[in-house]
Amino acid sequence: MAALQRRTESILNAVGEGIYGLDAEGAATFVNPAAERMTGWSAQETIGQQIHYMHHHSRLDGSPYPHDQCPIYHAISDGEVHHDVADEVFWHRDGTPFPVEYTSTPIYEGERLTGAVVVFKDISERKRTEAELLAAFREVERLKEQLQEQNSYLQAEIREDHNFGEIVGTSAPVQRMLRKIRQVADTDATVLVQGESGTGKELIAHAIHDHSPRRERPLIKVNCAAISAGLVESELFGHEKGAFTGALQERKGRFELADGGTLFLDEIGELAPETQVKLLRVLQEQEFERVGSGTPIRVDVRIIAATNRDLARTVAAGQFREDLFYRLNVFPIEAPPLRARNGDIPLLARHFLQRAARRFGKPLRGFRTGALEALQQYRWPGNIRELQNVIERAAILADGPSVDVSGLLPQTPAAERVDGALQSLETVERAHISRALAYCGGVIAGPKGAARILGLHPNTLRSRMLKLGIELAKE
Repeated sequence: MAALQRRTESILNAVGEGIYGLDAEGAATFVNPAAERMTGWSAQETIGQQIHYMHHHSRLDGSPYPHDQCPIYHAISDGEVHHDVADEVFWHRDGTPFPVEYTSTPIYEGERLTGAVVVFKDISERKRTEAELLAAFREVERLKEQLQEQNSYLQAEIREDHNFGEIVGTSAPVQRMLRKIRQVADTDATVLVQGESGTGKELIAHAIHDHSPRRERPLIKVNCAAISAGLVESELFGHEKGAFTGALQERKGRFELADGGTLFLDEIGELAPETQVKLLRVLQEQEFERVGSGTPIRVDVRIIAATNRDLARTVAAGQFREDLFYRLNVFPIEAPPLRARNGDIPLLARHFLQRAARRFGKPLRGFRTGALEALQQYRWPGNIRELQNVIERAAILADGPSVDVSGLLPQTPAAERVDGALQSLETVERAHISRALAYCGGVIAGPKGAARILGLHPNTLRSRMLKLGIELAKE
């Protein structure tokens, strides 16, 4: 009998799991070396002691574990086998916890319950692996969600009617502009693109992004003039669920979507003063908070801003923050108006004609005699966007392989043709808007409206009409 006991103890001492023998009162009667290594308590210190008070006295959160509730002793109290894989911990002698999985099995001598055997193992490595897998899974889910949001946004961008597909032109102003694009593209410098409506400012932003190290990440666009003042912060920074009426779910803002890429802030001059303050903070610190949240989010975003306003004058008038202007105006690029690159008009006209022919499925090959000359003589208040619209209308009306533009170009007043520079900017602007309204039959919004020709948001056009004393057209 003694030999069998010694053989049994030898086997128990050799296994990798910790093993305790308990008597009917819960005191330790046997401790193997693995249990000593895991807990730090020697067999000599443990035998005869209630092991609950040594290494199972508290839960992981520090709350006490009453002796009469200790699951280690359940096998003694009810005579059943208990296997615990919950978030149980044992405590090292040095006071640090380690997660365990254990089985408590009752011991009988005949029909009398005389104690229990507790077999346990340290599952720290398993928990660590599970935590790493969970973290990796959450990161994959986060990236998947981000990619889905970016894809949804980019699909919406693809559906938009962009100004034009590529930079076309060989004139000196265009070559200067391209030189600046090449110089700044490889850097992370903030770029401010200024120019009249319809000059292709968004195309410049795309060109900078596409030739930058960030080209594999998204270019996210925000039209600051097209978003109502109450929603600008939500669009830029995102919001938490319930942050305001209608916020039915958490939403990432454009800054988060552009993380690692480029954010194009179009019509930056239309931002409200309170939003300018928050934007300045983001540009300075590269972090922000979602609406309804106090948790800062850090991002790595390159900023390209664009405006058809003279921001320096806007700053002088107190309508735009000076510190934000200097933060944006690190590398200015001027988008030249079409009248300053008159020699590019034939190239652009042919380019748009080819696109229109593909789009409308017509075998259009060129322009009728005098059409290109007429295009070059017109001053193009709507710039390239207006030229594209004229070519598309001419393509629709064409009943043969050649297109004509006669009747599609509003007449330029003689006073402006002689010397438009002698007139005030307000007079020129009033004349341009009035001609656009007349050409569109008084329609402001929509695909055939004056706002589209002038490259303005309809609300912005209405505001300028009121300022200039132009009677509101009936839409």
